[in-house]
Amino acid sequence: MRFVIQRVNRASVSVDGQVVGKINKGLLVLIGVCQEDNEEIADKMTRKLIGMRIFEDENGKTNLDLSSVKGELLLVSQFTLYADCKKGNRPSFVRAGQPEMAEKLYRHIIDLCSQEIPVVEQGIFGADMKVDLENDGPFTVILDSIEIM
Repeated sequence: MRFVIQRVNRASVSVDGQVVGKINKGLLVLIGVCQEDNEEIADKMTRKLIGMRIFEDENGKTNLDLSSVKGELLLVSQFTLYADCKKGNRPSFVRAGQPEMAEKLYRHIIDLCSQEIPVVEQGIFGADMKVDLENDGPFTVILDSIEIM
């Protein structure tokens, strides 16, 4: 499982010209699920995400988590995070999780986050989405389950 976490001042996701998810200060998280992922991995990744101290405190140190700054979450599924570009110029996505399994884990992550964070918005799984954001920093972190399991 991979999360690309972007600290944002604002972010939104649209489908067919309609905004389906929108947040103010918080985190935009692009979520990639691979074939080997399961709920145990999703649980650990979600706990790590929610606890990450990547917001500045009064001294300018990245020392505060999402709850401490009353931040919001925008979660967007993105299977292309598992692009394999080793051969040729056309990426392969054979490691990406099958849609039914990936959507189940995506929904599980949304549910877990909603238990901890008051504002959790989301994209539409499998849709052609347009993401608009204002990066804060920019500050982007890549969280990979291989590194935390």
